[in-house]
Amino acid sequence: MNELQYETSPYLLQHANNPVHWKAWNTNALAQAQKENKLIIISIGYSACHWCHVMEHESFEDHEVAAVMNADFINIKIDREERPDIDAVYMKAVQVMTGQGGWPMNVVALPDGRPIWGGTYFRKNDWINALEKLQELYKQNPETILEYAEKLHEGLQSLSVIQTHAPTDFNFEILEKLVEKWQKSFDWEFGGMARAPKFMMPTNYEFLLRYGHQTNNWSLLDFAHLTLTKMAYGGLFDTLDGGFSRYSVDMKWHVPHFEKMLYDNGQLVSLYANAYKLSGNKLYKEIIEKTLTFIEKEWLTAEGSFYSALDADSLNAEQHLEEGAFYVWKKPELQNILGSDFDLFSEVFNINDFGHWEHDNYVLIQNQSLEEIAQKYPISVVTLEQKKKSWEQKLYSEREKRSKPRLDDKCLTSWNAIASKGFVEAYKALGNPKYLSIALQNADFITSKMWHAEGNLWRTHKNDKATINGYLEDYAHVIQLFISLYEVTLNESWLKNAKQLTDYCFDFFYDEKAQFFLFTSQKDTELITAHFEVEDNVIPAANSVMAGNLFRLSIYFNNQYYETTARQMVQNIIPAVDYPSAYSNWLNVFLNFSEQNQELAICGEKALDYVAKINQNYLPNIVIAGTQTDSNLPFLINRYTENKTLFYLCQNKTCQSPTSDFEEIKHEISLKN
Repeated sequence: MNELQYETSPYLLQHANNPVHWKAWNTNALAQAQKENKLIIISIGYSACHWCHVMEHESFEDHEVAAVMNADFINIKIDREERPDIDAVYMKAVQVMTGQGGWPMNVVALPDGRPIWGGTYFRKNDWINALEKLQELYKQNPETILEYAEKLHEGLQSLSVIQTHAPTDFNFEILEKLVEKWQKSFDWEFGGMARAPKFMMPTNYEFLLRYGHQTNNWSLLDFAHLTLTKMAYGGLFDTLDGGFSRYSVDMKWHVPHFEKMLYDNGQLVSLYANAYKLSGNKLYKEIIEKTLTFIEKEWLTAEGSFYSALDADSLNAEQHLEEGAFYVWKKPELQNILGSDFDLFSEVFNINDFGHWEHDNYVLIQNQSLEEIAQKYPISVVTLEQKKKSWEQKLYSEREKRSKPRLDDKCLTSWNAIASKGFVEAYKALGNPKYLSIALQNADFITSKMWHAEGNLWRTHKNDKATINGYLEDYAHVIQLFISLYEVTLNESWLKNAKQLTDYCFDFFYDEKAQFFLFTSQKDTELITAHFEVEDNVIPAANSVMAGNLFRLSIYFNNQYYETTARQMVQNIIPAVDYPSAYSNWLNVFLNFSEQNQELAICGEKALDYVAKINQNYLPNIVIAGTQTDSNLPFLINRYTENKTLFYLCQNKTCQSPTSDFEEIKHEISLKN
């Protein structure tokens, strides 16, 4: 076994038996490369990645490949989920060199870590040929490689510089123009963007829901609901057991890469919870409940943490690893299980050309509502709903007999916070106390196991051990979770925790010259270039999440520095926005500075009851605070009066006269419930 046998990452452990002399990224491995003047192979992936497994089988398990790699290179394997900082830096390099990126990602670097060549998946012979040519060039003509490395390094450093702008008043006409441009990419048949593969991009639809709601743009709202409905109809969503796969390879959200990731599902629960508040669509409620049941069953641990992912691959009937083997069905199998109901089932889940994938396999997908199908058949909607539920239970029971996808059982701080926030948002929308209980249990895990006495968060936890100093992503999402918990419990200790972590970020992550937060703590060893995460991706940029946190905390703590910093961050980003999909969470934060934003304080013995009622409504432009007793929170000081429950509605740091009339407040903030 190679040195990866000493790691805890499931992905690294998968490679521990490779004949390649893999090392983990550490000072010893990097020092050896410099001492022996050897090129470094940096290979990055993650445990649920299908093509990572393919390249491992074709190349890294192959002795001919291993001989080439071991002879002349220092070989370093990295789990991108444990080390997103390294992944981000070398992903930039690969994108500059090739125009695209993805995983597995494979880079060859100089002994000092500067990249010289890279790409994603390589076939065996292409991989061997490339390595042999690079080694020959490095041996015979190193000046050429060194010159290229220097130019590429200069380019990477220039990419990390973000232009700053003088503070100005916000011009919200910018949003209108950006959304108008964005709409040209909409897929009005299946939702999402008009391209394949299709990623779900939850922050895109959080913004479109909010902007559509606040501007009464019914077309945008229709598009957001179309997208959420089509994603929920399956293929991408596992209708039998809940949970979404990472993305769809086609235009209709049908055939996914079948891995299920904690961060996707946490964000999507939050999104569907907000969409449910806005629409009351019972399909959204079903999606929320199924997904949270799945997360609890498959990923929630006894200590309250969440595991990270389920693999795309599982053992098929021939006991070979195959992508999607756990999830797909053949027609005779379905006919045998469903009997006389098969024809109706086929109509609902498209056991036809629309639902066919490959090799006689079907991926269950709806393209009609149950109401539409019921009109075609002599059956009521209620009966059809009952049948659908019965079919799903039968197929679930049958599927549980199959070999399950492999589990990634490490716990990542930011992903845990994202998932926990999903439980909080579901509690707001549906009122199920179990959801809040799970969120609180997870938050206690984070504070007790992932928050060091010296003030820093850890990144990863496994085998009762927390390791790797946390990244900005970890702090940003934990702070956001703590704010969300305050919104439903009114327990101010969550806000104090959020403030403490925020101040830690200013001490060890904030770059005053750049006016953004570094991704990596200043306590950590520097990589080849600084990284400021500012583009929103499948997970929103850590800096955009921090900007949103600072805005809310500035209100609670009456902290002008927080507000000024958040405002400056947004003003630095907005002029650089070309394609809004990549900055949608920034646009959401931008909306916080509009005239529509308000603050509502509820002070009195019944504050928690009223907060629960208000939280059932979609109010993205209102910051909620409250207390059932005297409070020292700056926003609530001197607002509590014994034996009364008073409502304070504020805007731009100016509050209306307090009222005890909830009906008046309902009217003011347009409450439906």
